[in-house]
Amino acid sequence: MQTYIETEIRGSIGVIRMTHDPVNALGYKLRHAISEAHSAFEANPDVAATVLTGRGKFFSAGADITEFNSGRKKPYLSDLIAQLENGSKPVVAIINGIAYGGGLEISLGCDYIYPISGARLAFPEINIGNIPGAGGTQKLPRLIGGPRALEIILSGKPFSAEVALRDGLAEAISADFEEALMAVQTRVTKGLARNLVRDKSVSGTPDALKQVAAQFLRRARGALAATTAVEAVEKSYSTPIDEALEWERETFARLNVSSQARAQRHIFFAERSARKVADVPSDTPLRPIKSAGVIGVGTMGAGIAMCFADAGIPVMIIEQEQERIEAGLAGIRKSYETARDKGRITDDQAAARIDLIRGSVSFDDLGSADIVVEAVFEALDVKRDVFAKLDAVCKRGAILATNTSTLDVNKIANATARPQDVIGLHFFSPAHIMKLLEVVRADDTAKDVIATSMFIGQKLGKVPVLVGVCDGFAGNRMFINFNREAQILVEEGALPWQVDKVLTDWGFAMGPLSVMDLAGLDVGYRIRQARGAQSPYPFTTADRLAEAGRLGQKSGAGWYQYPEGARRGVPDPEVEKLIAAVAREKGITQRVVSDEEILHRCLWQLVNTGFQIVEEGIAQRTGDLDVIFVNGYGFPKTRGGPMFFAEETGLAHVAAAVVKYHSEIGPHWKPSALLLEQAKLGSGPIDFRRAS
Repeated sequence: MQTYIETEIRGSIGVIRMTHDPVNALGYKLRHAISEAHSAFEANPDVAATVLTGRGKFFSAGADITEFNSGRKKPYLSDLIAQLENGSKPVVAIINGIAYGGGLEISLGCDYIYPISGARLAFPEINIGNIPGAGGTQKLPRLIGGPRALEIILSGKPFSAEVALRDGLAEAISADFEEALMAVQTRVTKGLARNLVRDKSVSGTPDALKQVAAQFLRRARGALAATTAVEAVEKSYSTPIDEALEWERETFARLNVSSQARAQRHIFFAERSARKVADVPSDTPLRPIKSAGVIGVGTMGAGIAMCFADAGIPVMIIEQEQERIEAGLAGIRKSYETARDKGRITDDQAAARIDLIRGSVSFDDLGSADIVVEAVFEALDVKRDVFAKLDAVCKRGAILATNTSTLDVNKIANATARPQDVIGLHFFSPAHIMKLLEVVRADDTAKDVIATSMFIGQKLGKVPVLVGVCDGFAGNRMFINFNREAQILVEEGALPWQVDKVLTDWGFAMGPLSVMDLAGLDVGYRIRQARGAQSPYPFTTADRLAEAGRLGQKSGAGWYQYPEGARRGVPDPEVEKLIAAVAREKGITQRVVSDEEILHRCLWQLVNTGFQIVEEGIAQRTGDLDVIFVNGYGFPKTRGGPMFFAEETGLAHVAAAVVKYHSEIGPHWKPSALLLEQAKLGSGPIDFRRAS
């Protein structure tokens, strides 16, 4: 039977312990139980103070997010916090573990905060399109100052008990609950006064917020929650607390029903659904991963090695020459030192991670590795040769992973006598920063290898998504079609910088043609030449640019010109001439292309391809594709991913556009049967159960 709290009286302290598994989400029943217990302690003359704490790893992970869609019942969290503040006896929060969102807000409604060592605190609401709505934006600045409070709210990142103490949020750090309780009892015995955060004031002026705000708003790409968070903290400086709290509650409710918040909640749940694999039970035994190997120490291999080191896993990197190893290790060392200098990690953390990475020129040194990730040149024969060598030296049960972004994992696996141990782990560059990890299941991949790979992805700090084998898997297959449509639009008369601007104005981190310049036009060119694939819509203009030596940023020119090594390109009349020549060669009469057409054709090409991928069983769910594009391809999180945006727009509308484009433009717009079916049904997100 589910319990919500446990209560006890220890000396003169009434203890309320939240026990609502799994994370003490502050839903109605837990809020009600805390309210009743607090009232009872208020009425008990033997109780001088109340302690609020949690059980296990969680103090409280915050609000019950399911109530955001289904509605809430009183007492609201703000009502409960007001009750704690209006009581006659002091309330102390002993934060035993995770205190996120509402869990941190209820702590700010207490008089004193005592975190236990290992506790983690955060306001993650920004990640689901909202701001703290139960006092967080007004009380945190009063306790630790406006700039630091704004940084915590806008970052959404957890911070430690030690940081809480440094910032002035906490009274002291205790080793465990009993030590914290003893400290509180000592103070109660001496007479513990009320110490409400709401009664404090914020020093300085809102001008102090400008630097922090600018840093985050540059990356927010029009996120309403970010600009609103700045406004909220500004109010804490001069607006009376009750007026400010009322504004905060109303603003939270307004943001909660916004399209951006719906989109970001979708991604929140989609990322969790993506961890589930239909035919791999959640209790599948995992293979132990205590050591790793990486083949290749170029940009990608070095980044992958850092991922393992960041997770505390020793890693051996293999290269053909000692000079390459030394260069790679030097680059890794520089990356960690840069992170240290920027305050992201400490000296000790940097040194420890560097010490976890070793190099060798011999495959024999991988004999004890539990997992090996290959990150060599993107050519099938090269990768098959590597896997044949791994098969000969790696221990029985080791996971052999390829980082290929497009090649057939089955053909790579068949270079070994143990295809059941082979899987694709497609990291995105830079690997130690990008969150997405495509886990590519081959035909013979064992279920425990899949389960272990999904688990290790999370341990490495990634968002793992399972996909199947096809050309480009899920993400690159969709992105290639997206890029192709952008190029076709250019050949029809749009300008490259017009296409990119339409998509970045809409929220993309970069336009598709700028992405091609960043990656290098020779990369796609080399792959297309190696395959010799014939398409009625080849990447003609991109290939001509590559053949002319315009390889993108690295050569100083691609779709754009990059004066003196600049990272931001400028329009180039020579590219316009080249595009016009290609159009004449193809018999295309160029025309004026509207921004609206650019947006819809690029987006609906993504969506149609996505439905084909789900239809073929390459992806389990449409939501998985949203997770891929938000975390790996710069799709705006505030739009929820291409598939979610299509559902919000209306699948009937999208399907009609795809049918029209198929008729007018050609076969690469052939409508997905699943898209047409779901448009007819008017249904929402699709997963493997409905797509099979």
